[in-house]
Amino acid sequence: MNDLTSLSEYLVISRGQWSKDRTREEIQRAIDDFYRWHDRLVSQGVMKSGQRLAREAKIVSSSGVTDGPFAEGKEVVGGYWFFLAGSLAEAAALAAQNPCLACGLTYEVRPIEEERASAFKLSSEMPENFGDGK
Repeated sequence: MNDLTSLSEYLVISRGQWSKDRTREEIQRAIDDFYRWHDRLVSQGVMKSGQRLAREAKIVSSSGVTDGPFAEGKEVVGGYWFFLAGSLAEAAALAAQNPCLACGLTYEVRPIEEERASAFKLSSEMPENFGDGK
């Protein structure tokens, strides 16, 4: 593992729902294993706690405010936390150890951008072939 002072922050987004072919007992064991894994990584300084997300939400856009998200319309986001790692590959390797993977959940790992957003720099919100607006 890297020196903790040289680590970058990575957001981990928990996606999906529990496998329908798993029992509640199997899922609970995975959850219990997750919290043991989580607490160990937090104590080692390579994970920061996040939060579980409630089921209800509102979607806010230029069109207004609507209820959502809806599982049938898009993938469910269940929560988030952060890894401190030397690279995206290292952070993904940590996420691959998550006990809940065996019960249907998936994890998106993204580097945290330290710079402010700019319309003149490629970012996650910027379309690939974004023109100059003319």
